[in-house]
Amino acid sequence: MSLASAARAALPPLLVFLALLGLWQLACSVLALPAYLVPTPAEVAREAAANVGQLAQAALLTAVGALGGLGASLVVGGLVAVLFSQSQTAARSLYPYAIFLQTVPIVAVAPLIVVWFGTGLQSVVLTAAILSVFPIITNGTTGLVRVDPQLLELFAMSDASRLQLLLKLRLPGSLPYFVAGAKISGGLAVIGAIVGEFFAGFGADELGLGALILQTSGRLQTAYLFAAIFTATLLGLLLFGLVALLGELALRRWRGRELAVH
Repeated sequence: MSLASAARAALPPLLVFLALLGLWQLACSVLALPAYLVPTPAEVAREAAANVGQLAQAALLTAVGALGGLGASLVVGGLVAVLFSQSQTAARSLYPYAIFLQTVPIVAVAPLIVVWFGTGLQSVVLTAAILSVFPIITNGTTGLVRVDPQLLELFAMSDASRLQLLLKLRLPGSLPYFVAGAKISGGLAVIGAIVGEFFAGFGADELGLGALILQTSGRLQTAYLFAAIFTATLLGLLLFGLVALLGELALRRWRGRELAVH
C-alpha cells in the first residue's frame, strides 16, 4: 500500500474522531458537566501530557503481558487445532472445553488464577492467553480441515504420508485462517492482560494499565482515567496493526509460493 492510499484510508476515521472530540467538548461546555464526572478532551490531553512517563511505562508492562498471552495462545491454539484436524474423536471430546474457555467470564476465572499462580506477570500472561486462545483454535481448525479435494487426491496418488499431508498441504493452506484468528486474538490479549492486572498486577511500584485504571477510578481522577483508557485503546490498535502487518507479510510469501506452484 502506497503512502497516498494509506492516507486516503486513514482520513475518514480521523475526521470522525475529530468530530466526536468536538461534540464531546461541546457537550461538556453546554451541559456544564463537572470535571470529576466527564472531563473535557483538553483536560484529558493535559493529564496525559503531565503523566506521559507513567502511561508509557504502564503501557509497556501491559504490552509485555498481552504479547506473552498472544504468543502462548498461538502455540497452544495451533497445537490444539492440529490435533482437532487429525482426530475427529479428539475434536468431539475436547472442543466443548475450548468453548468453555470462551464462555466463562474471565473476571470470574482471574481470581482463581491468582490463587493458583500468585500475582505478577505469569498470571497476567495466563489470563491473556485464556481469553485469546479460542479464535486461534476455531480459525486454525477450520483452515486445516478445509482442503481442496483435488489436492487431497493428488497427494493420495503420490502416496503421501499423513505427516507429509499435514506439513506440505494442510498447514500452508491454513495460513490465512491462522492470520485471521491472530488478528482477533491480538485485541483480546490486551483485554485479557488488563483484566489480569485488575487482580494480579505487577506490584506496588509497577502499575500496568489495568492497575492504573483501578487506581485512578478509585481516586476519582477522571481525566487521568480517560487518558489511561485511551492509552489502552491505542495499545490494542497497535497490537492489531502489528499482527496484521506480520500476517500480511506472511501471506505475501504464501501467495507467491501458490503462484509459483500454479
